[in-house]
Amino acid sequence: MKKILLLGVVASCALLANAWGQKGHDTTAYIAEQHLTPTTKHAVDSILGGQSLVYWANWLDNASHTPEYAYSKTWHYKNIDAGEAYEEAHHHPDGDIVRALEDQMLALMSDTLTQEQSALAIKMIAHLVGDLHQPLHMGHLSDLGGNTVKVKFFNKDTNLHSVWDTDLVESGHKWSYTEWQQQLDRLTPEEEDVIVAGSFDAWGKETFGLADLVYAATPEGTKISYDYIADWTPLIEQQFLKGGLRLASVLNFIFDEDVRVQDMIDLAPQLESIDLNN
Repeated sequence: MKKILLLGVVASCALLANAWGQKGHDTTAYIAEQHLTPTTKHAVDSILGGQSLVYWANWLDNASHTPEYAYSKTWHYKNIDAGEAYEEAHHHPDGDIVRALEDQMLALMSDTLTQEQSALAIKMIAHLVGDLHQPLHMGHLSDLGGNTVKVKFFNKDTNLHSVWDTDLVESGHKWSYTEWQQQLDRLTPEEEDVIVAGSFDAWGKETFGLADLVYAATPEGTKISYDYIADWTPLIEQQFLKGGLRLASVLNFIFDEDVRVQDMIDLAPQLESIDLNN
């Protein structure tokens, strides 16, 4: 059964960087769109004025660099150094990706937001769930999530974070975001239920574990070529699909009362004051 557990959060900080590039965020959002219930789709369409999740999927990367939304710069990641346990990481005073997702979800469920505020929360959730599934957004604080790990991508000087943002995505498949969805989004309902079970915190810890694997396979100075692309493209495919299915699950939980009633929900104490029947 689907479970969305809102748990406590832990964090540290690093450099803001785009996750998955535009193609990755568009793919995640488009997969989510295919799994919204009619009730959720109507609510999201109404709040966003008819614009889609895909339309807004990349918006926050640019917005976080503007004065109006500069407060969200640290919300795109949660960086934890090698040897530091996920549960022991320190809170960043300005927030991190897990805390931001929890806060935006709680705000939407409180039924106290204006339409403009609700739209902003949806845009943020749509982007940040994608970020949560890019391994280097749960990377090391010491190297700014892989931004200072120098590597070569087919003899081009670059860094590990950039490789995972865009280079691997575009090299693995030359697909549009709709083609990514069509090729990846083929699970049974039972398989989907296994993926969406959990919480933002659990999903972040899962991605943190993947980041360790990426670091181990890609030390400073690695020359990335065809074999690396072949080895890691399946993980990118997996993360796009997980991100899209989980984004849909979160939005369905927020906006469709039938989903909340039918699913087994284990809510954290911070949700106890929220009337889920609103």
